Amino acid sequence: MAFSLSDEHEAIRGAVREFGENEMKPVAEEYDREGTYPLELREKAAEYDFVAPGIPIEYGGAGMDKISSTIVTEELWRADPGIGSAVGSAGFGTNMIVEFGDEWMKEEWLPKIAGGETASCSMISEPAHGSNVAGIETVAEKDGDEFVLNGNKMWITNGTVADIGVLMAKTSPDEGHRGITAFLVPMDSDGISTEKIDNKLGIRASDLAEVIVDDVRVPEENVIGEVDEGFYQLMEFFAAGRTSVASQAVGAAQGALDAAIEYAGEREQFGQKIKDFQAIEHKLAEMATRVEAARSLTYRAATEVEQNNQDIAAQFSSMAKLFASEIAVEVADEGIQVHGGSGYVTDYPAERYYRDARITKIYEGTSEIQKNIIADQLL
Repeated sequence: MAFSLSDEHEAIRGAVREFGENEMKPVAEEYDREGTYPLELREKAAEYDFVAPGIPIEYGGAGMDKISSTIVTEELWRADPGIGSAVGSAGFGTNMIVEFGDEWMKEEWLPKIAGGETASCSMISEPAHGSNVAGIETVAEKDGDEFVLNGNKMWITNGTVADIGVLMAKTSPDEGHRGITAFLVPMDSDGISTEKIDNKLGIRASDLAEVIVDDVRVPEENVIGEVDEGFYQLMEFFAAGRTSVASQAVGAAQGALDAAIEYAGEREQFGQKIKDFQAIEHKLAEMATRVEAARSLTYRAATEVEQNNQDIAAQFSSMAKLFASEIAVEVADEGIQVHGGSGYVTDYPAERYYRDARITKIYEGTSEIQKNIIADQLL
């Protein structure tokens, strides 16, 4: 399938790239080194509609289609995956609110998130349950007109910086995936405690936390969608989420390639630029080809998601996520090789792209899980 981006798509790419070059790249190494959350950059990105760009216009968002959102994510990660993750994840969970939330939820929270005023988080994973969503142990018990939540959530992006979260809990514990419900939970609720995870390999500017949920009470109006339907609601966004990670991986790979090309044009050995050695030329050519292949597959997946071709989208989003994440790590590794010893130190961005790219093979379903999904579709 061939892709022809519209003038609007190209304009969006140009705007995000300019933001990345001017605002993100100059401070990327500092935020990575300090592991600090780029709040000011998130707020500034929101001024250009780069935060949760898929939020509908009537709720303060840009109402971008999936291809546009994919381009935004790709370019943010191309500039710097750490800051790109922080900006791009600020709207985690909003798709659930948009699709299944009550009107008051949308009116109260979506404009604040799209405007960069606050961030949201999606609380699914637990210490013993990552890919196996149906196995979560967090429970929600009905008590009058409230639900009482108890559990432990792990690897929660924006856990310490979000004001609101979408939490998945068992309302019918014996029913497996058929007994899960989504709740809108203010992060300052009594009983919520968070602990930042700051010993990460990469994307160190992005906030990550463990969230303890201890007798947290929320009114029944905070149920998102229907009781016991949370897993099925969540499934509607798996393809979109995996396509988003694929676009992250493409961005990281392109960033690593850009850095390698720049270095190869500067570094001299044996009286000439190293870009003029055939070994380096071939390496860069292979890297560029892999990145473009990953990008094409990712855009194909985004197109299927946008057209709501659910079965096809499920297959291609897993293919894109698998292929792009593997390519991102390979290209970042080759980028270090082009840099030689300089790629192994923080003086150049090559090592940062290498560390940052690795996460794309893990979250939103590991590479092994993606292979299972693809095989299920084939067989």
